[in-house]
Amino acid sequence: MTAPAAPFVREKLIRFHHCDPAGIVFYPQYFILFNELVEDWFNAGLEMDFASFHTVERLGVPMAHVECDFLAPSKIGERLRLALSVKKIGTTSLTLAVDGSADGQPRVRAKLIVVLASLEQHRPVPISAAFRTKLSRFAP
Repeated sequence: MTAPAAPFVREKLIRFHHCDPAGIVFYPQYFILFNELVEDWFNAGLEMDFASFHTVERLGVPMAHVECDFLAPSKIGERLRLALSVKKIGTTSLTLAVDGSADGQPRVRAKLIVVLASLEQHRPVPISAAFRTKLSRFAP
């Protein structure tokens, strides 16, 4: 029996620009943090240069569907631990799970469905075998 895949983890400092006047993360900022997490995952986790993926290969991974639960407020100065794992690899899309916590307390949970898309035709394209192999390192 193989061990479950480890998630890709990044810690993000909650900065002033993430927060509303109450000093807590303004909820749309989580979507920016999720996108940064996906970019970091490509660069460091998948070892695929995210910029070249867009500019040279002309591929992108836009979010097609997002479900998000805001479990507790995150505050300025905290370090938000974001863990990303692959829940499903489809023909042209991926289902990603993101769990965010600070000081061991759950703060946000999201399900992201991203589509592998041609930036030329703005249409979904099949996930290649080589890309699928890289993705599977983060799937159960």
